[in-house]
This record gives sequence, structure tokens and C-alpha cells, in this order.
Amino acid sequence: MDALENAGVAIELLSPVMVGLYLLVLGSFVGFELITKVPPTLHTPLMSGSNAISGITIVGALLAAGYNPGLARWLGLAAIALAMINVVGGFMVTDRMLAMFGRKKG
Repeated sequence: MDALENAGVAIELLSPVMVGLYLLVLGSFVGFELITKVPPTLHTPLMSGSNAISGITIVGALLAAGYNPGLARWLGLAAIALAMINVVGGFMVTDRMLAMFGRKKG
């Protein structure tokens, strides 16, 4: 019974903020390691994939901005704006990189 009580205390000490902080740090390290290992020829396809993920972020931000009052609505609107900037910029970079591989006009 003591082990279960100790486990309950340990679970109570892990607040959602701490779990989020752990995930942010772990994701940062994993992301850095993955991005540094990608060869330059794969950057264009990965940019297109990250644009799709940002599109999913926009859907979540629309839901947050539409259904929640107060601060959540304003954070949702900020997330929509930032994700849209990311998507448009990503597609511009992808288009420019693909143009480098296209045939020359003239």
C-alpha cells in the first residue's frame, strides 16, 4: 500500500506545466538532432511536409479562437496569424527552391 501512496504523491508533483516543459525541452533536442542530420537535397520535401503540419495548426487555432471566450480566443487568433505567416513563407521558399531545379526559359 505504501508504494501506491508514494506513486500518488509523485504523480501529484508533476504539474501540467512541468510536463509541458519536459516535452518542450525533449522535443527541442530531438528536433535539433533530426534537422542537422538531413541532407540538403531533402530540405524541399521536408518544407512541404512542415507546411502541411502548419495547416493542421491553423485548424486547431481556428477551433481555439472560435469556441473559447477570453484569453483563449486571443491566443487562437495569434496562433492563426503566426501559422499563416509560416505556411505562406514556407510555400514561397519551396516554390523558389523548386524553380532552381526547373528548366531555364529562353
